[in-house]
Amino acid sequence: MRIALAGNPNSGKTTVFNGYTGARQHVGNYPGVTVEKKEGNVLCRGRPVTIVDLPGTYSLTAYSQEELVARSELSSGKVQAVIDVVEASALDRNMLLAVQLLEMGIPVVIACNMMDEARKAGIHIDAERLSALLDAPVVPMVGRSGEGLDEALSAAIDLAEGGFRKPLRISYGQDLDELLADMEKIITEKNVLSGRYHPRWTAIKLVEGDEEIRREALLADEETTNRLMTAREKTAAHIADTLKADMEGIVIDYRYGYVNALLRDGIVRRDPGKDRLAVTDKLDKVLTNAFFGPLIMLGLLLLVFQFTFTAGAFPQAWLEDGFAVLGEFLNDIMPDGLVKSLLVDGVIAGIGGVISFVPLILIMFAFISLMEDSGYMARIAYMLDRVFRFFGLHGASVMPYVISGGIAGGCAIPGVMATRTLRSPKEKLATLLTLPYMTCGAKLPVLLMLAGAFFPDSAALVMFFIWAAGWTAALCVARILRSSLVKGQGTPFVMELPPYRMPTLFGVLLHCWERAWMYLKKAGTILVALSVLIWASMTFPSLPEEKAGPHLRKIEHLNDSLEQLPANAQNMEDSPKRKALEEELAQATANLSREKLAWSLAGRTGKWLEPFTRPAGFDWRTDIALIAGIAAKEAVLGALGTAYSLGEIKEDNSGPLAERLLNDPAWSKATALALMLFVLLYSPCFVALVIIRQEAGSWVWVAFSMIFNTLLAYAAAVGVFQAGRLLWG
Repeated sequence: MRIALAGNPNSGKTTVFNGYTGARQHVGNYPGVTVEKKEGNVLCRGRPVTIVDLPGTYSLTAYSQEELVARSELSSGKVQAVIDVVEASALDRNMLLAVQLLEMGIPVVIACNMMDEARKAGIHIDAERLSALLDAPVVPMVGRSGEGLDEALSAAIDLAEGGFRKPLRISYGQDLDELLADMEKIITEKNVLSGRYHPRWTAIKLVEGDEEIRREALLADEETTNRLMTAREKTAAHIADTLKADMEGIVIDYRYGYVNALLRDGIVRRDPGKDRLAVTDKLDKVLTNAFFGPLIMLGLLLLVFQFTFTAGAFPQAWLEDGFAVLGEFLNDIMPDGLVKSLLVDGVIAGIGGVISFVPLILIMFAFISLMEDSGYMARIAYMLDRVFRFFGLHGASVMPYVISGGIAGGCAIPGVMATRTLRSPKEKLATLLTLPYMTCGAKLPVLLMLAGAFFPDSAALVMFFIWAAGWTAALCVARILRSSLVKGQGTPFVMELPPYRMPTLFGVLLHCWERAWMYLKKAGTILVALSVLIWASMTFPSLPEEKAGPHLRKIEHLNDSLEQLPANAQNMEDSPKRKALEEELAQATANLSREKLAWSLAGRTGKWLEPFTRPAGFDWRTDIALIAGIAAKEAVLGALGTAYSLGEIKEDNSGPLAERLLNDPAWSKATALALMLFVLLYSPCFVALVIIRQEAGSWVWVAFSMIFNTLLAYAAAVGVFQAGRLLWG
């Protein structure tokens, strides 16, 4: 048996799903969290039941991707009943979806969720009376505590065993009622889509002008569908002339009228003098104020960066020291050779630098979780809508941007998938092509390392500047795209601002664990494989004997000279001759290591690119790291660690990568800032490119994202590096 969970965004539907299935799925207090349907299995009354978590949607009119997914699942014939999760304190809005579900004829249980909040706000719901009026079970529920979960599921199973019910019939006025009756009769006689939808519901969708249903009907019976649409257009013209209205608007008005009349009939009672949104409204007067709201938002984000560097410095240093000790240990106990080089220079140098930034990322994730679960993230979307309009985007674009790392620490892959909530294909395309500029979690280790190493006194301010640069680039490129390649009319923005809620400690910790585990799992699988590939490309082909010979002979000669020093001078650390020989030996060893690295496949590629990237301050080793970053942005840090481990004096290999870069005369503040901007803006990672292909529908946009973004990153890096040289010398 399959039972679907439906509901508006922010109704607590995903919390209910987790309550049933025990799934550890993140619950955020903002619209658009659930983009795809999810499934979980549960036993109820001794029988297995599959719970399907549908995307949050306000209606079943196929405007957006989540509405299509929800309606497709409900009409597939695989779902036997629906639990519609409605917010108890906002029944007037949430019941619109319930009415549409009842019009479909599918068995529906109405679960009035968040009853605890409604009771505190003095809101009382007569569930029995509402159930009698709708002829559908109505169950009070508190998803977070589990109250009402078993009762709702049990009622859904009872309905499912009874089969489909008669659809709810609402009057839409004399003109539409007559039209719907005629259309329903024709649809029944001609058997149009009767295997999927009730004839009455098909007629309503055709009257609304639902393009998806019209296409399905045309494929099923073109002649009958054209006949139905002719009758529809005749009535539509009459209504436009007499009422100055459109068919879809009338249907929506009558549905809301039905809901309002239903709830006024003693269903909802409020205690006098209580206002559930009193605190929320007072906070919003400040936090969403046209002037103070953006300032508070920017100040809060700057505080997040500052606290991240301050609180995360010590655990980061402990991890760096731990990997350094591990590297020294393996270096001492293992014989020289390829295996030792692979483990010490490849895996530990590559992965260690990435994992050491987990504490900083955990702190940042905790702040993001607090903003999401408290309801503040929705306010950010609301405030940014006015800005997005100017740049040709939609207010709903804010969520994909934020998910991609707009507040730092997200991921472009779910961000691209979240663009499915956008109704306009043009706005969706402009959004998914520009959201890779955000500071995603994969870029954070690189950005945090460079900011902390080269700008220790102003690292938070530099990170804030990089974050702002990502947003600026995204909005400006979006404006260019919307004015040229992806022109199109904008669509209206509707978002429900949830009341502020106190985040739970469990929710915050769960969010941090999920993000950290995803990060560590990636480091332990994809990044290990990439580190091995990077090490191999930096090791092979081996330096030919004729090229390595002079270096080896010089090293051998210097070792012989050290051994031939007088016995009384061998233990004298301050011996000038010994010091000179050791320095010369170290330099000869480093020269051999650099020569081997330069001769390798990666080295040759980097050397070939170096003339092009020199204006941006990048040498061939940095170029190697940037190539690796196309596979995964974390690999930039790992590749740099491997390159400097293989190409440096062996005694210095144990030091953190940041120290090695600081000691390299080729690096400066200008170089670091240029590299940060390049990593922020250039080609998305490989997996993100695949998802962009799926959502954009063409490899052309994948090529555009790779080429245009890389050229933009190069221009920004060159400009910043050249300006930085003038500023810092």
